[in-house]
Amino acid sequence: MSTEIKTEYGADQIQILEGLEAVRKRPGMYIGSTSSRGLHHLVYEIVDNAVDEALAGYCDTIDVSVNEDNSITVIDNGRGIPVGINHKAGIPAVEVVFTILHAGGKFGGGGYKVSGGLHGVGASVVNALSTWLEVTIYNEGKVYRQRYERGKTMYSLKVVGECEKEKTGTMVTFHPDPEIFEETVFDFNILKHRFRELAFLTKGLKIIARDKREEEEIQAVFHYEGGIKEFIQYLNRSATPLYEDILYFEGNKDGVMVEVAMQHNDAYTENTYGFVNNITTPEGGTHIMGFRNAITKTFNDYARKNKLLKESEQNLTGEDIREGLTAIISVKIEDPQFEGQTKQKLGNSEARGAVDNVVSSQLEIYLEQNPSVAKIIVEKSILSQRARDAARKARELTRRKSALEGMSLPGKLADCVDKDPSKCEIYIVEGDSAGGSAKTARSRATQAILPLRGKILNVEKARLDKIYANAEIKAMITAFGTGIHEDFDISKLRYHKIIIMTDADVDGAHIATLLLTFLYRFMPELIKQGYVYLAKPPLFKLEKNRKTYYAYTEKEQADILSEIGLEGCSIQRYKGLGEMDADQLWETTMDPERRILMRVVMDEDSTSELDLTFTTLMGDKVEPRREFIEENAKYAKNLDI
Repeated sequence: MSTEIKTEYGADQIQILEGLEAVRKRPGMYIGSTSSRGLHHLVYEIVDNAVDEALAGYCDTIDVSVNEDNSITVIDNGRGIPVGINHKAGIPAVEVVFTILHAGGKFGGGGYKVSGGLHGVGASVVNALSTWLEVTIYNEGKVYRQRYERGKTMYSLKVVGECEKEKTGTMVTFHPDPEIFEETVFDFNILKHRFRELAFLTKGLKIIARDKREEEEIQAVFHYEGGIKEFIQYLNRSATPLYEDILYFEGNKDGVMVEVAMQHNDAYTENTYGFVNNITTPEGGTHIMGFRNAITKTFNDYARKNKLLKESEQNLTGEDIREGLTAIISVKIEDPQFEGQTKQKLGNSEARGAVDNVVSSQLEIYLEQNPSVAKIIVEKSILSQRARDAARKARELTRRKSALEGMSLPGKLADCVDKDPSKCEIYIVEGDSAGGSAKTARSRATQAILPLRGKILNVEKARLDKIYANAEIKAMITAFGTGIHEDFDISKLRYHKIIIMTDADVDGAHIATLLLTFLYRFMPELIKQGYVYLAKPPLFKLEKNRKTYYAYTEKEQADILSEIGLEGCSIQRYKGLGEMDADQLWETTMDPERRILMRVVMDEDSTSELDLTFTTLMGDKVEPRREFIEENAKYAKNLDI
């Protein structure tokens, strides 16, 4: 007889998650993830509320501290969260803000014109995901305080002291809950990037960041009277601008406040960043489309009118004009519609028209008044156009033909047998000697090997036509199958793991960096979607009593030695992959069961900092690179000295 287990599914099985329980149950829905990214997001939510006060014109200083116990304190000198009773809820407004989801002054009601916090989940979510949170409000000569633990109110709002009549503002201190977050240690550098960005975007706002965890408090002050013009200056400091001026346009159209700053430099990559109500939009949106439209149209009109383009010559494309451009497009909009919960792409159609209108009309006047700057930009664009044509011809040759014409794969590629990309991986190997061992060692079914000769071209310093002419880069583009730039199509990717395997020395690290620069600039989607890896070869081989041990770090070597003892033990330090025979290479670096792979990731929220790092380290200017080395020398490990 079978035993049947009946599970009830009635009205009482439908769970209603009360208030903040829902947030604790599904934190990822509200803050994106519970990793380091989500943790830092908590700080931004509270700081964004203070910035909204600054945008409304009531606050000019925000002070953020990382305290010794990894709690965060945010102090602003705005109006202070209202302390009066909210009649609908029957509790003080401040308690509503911290304990009820979807409550805030951003849903109309005249409290704020524009704001970054949109979903009304900011403060209450931070409260729900903290072990404790304390809010202190300075208002009309009194100091109010309330404390919550895991979202629950500990006591009613009470007056705890007095202050000067003029003093207003809010102080929030919270401690993230280790039950929720995988990691609860804040990275001060990540916070600084965001605060710097916010200070650039909010002209005149001063943000003071403090790290109190060190013996000596670290302090950074971000305050820019020039707003986004100074942002451009900061982003272009590692490149050489083509002209002195930073072009700046601002205006208000159809209820959209538009601010744009731009300047060309001598590099070949375009770096355009869009912000909506101070939130970065890595996927662009209507405001970026409006901007691109405007500059393409205005520059072409100007070049035709002033005979810089001959009648027989075709129009400049947007890409040509934007070569070497650094631009910030910041819009403030009352009711922003983002595509997707992650707020990564703006969908408001009025933003497109507003940006287009403001930029077109003001850029036209600027070019008429500054013909020398206009001439520089148009000439650079024409050069770019010629290079692009040359590149197009070269590209036709690199395009991967259909499977019937499979001969077009590079000759030195040892391809795998399996044709299912999700099972296949490609090793990009430095030099033929390592390539030979790798070809012998590999699992033929799923592992392809592409050996590269020498160092590939530094793409940061080269134009498209030069890049396409480089044999090593051409081999990679063809092998991956996706094409680059406007031809890029991720669905044609032939391998779901692209593994960079270089020697564990300075040259190897340099080659890996050159490869990452190429992938970041021309195929960033591969990194975003997590297809790019770095292989980690062992540093030492230890042998004792016919047993072999591999150590990947100095510490690992010390641990093995303390276990097996130094006597009678032979130690080999590997300088390069070429020193290993095929079996050793397979065992240590290529066997999926035993190898160590590091996935290359990028944080889309801080693309401006990423771009700047690549330009600093791989660009032409020596000074910024020297500064970077001086600042970061203390973190350097494994130097070949």
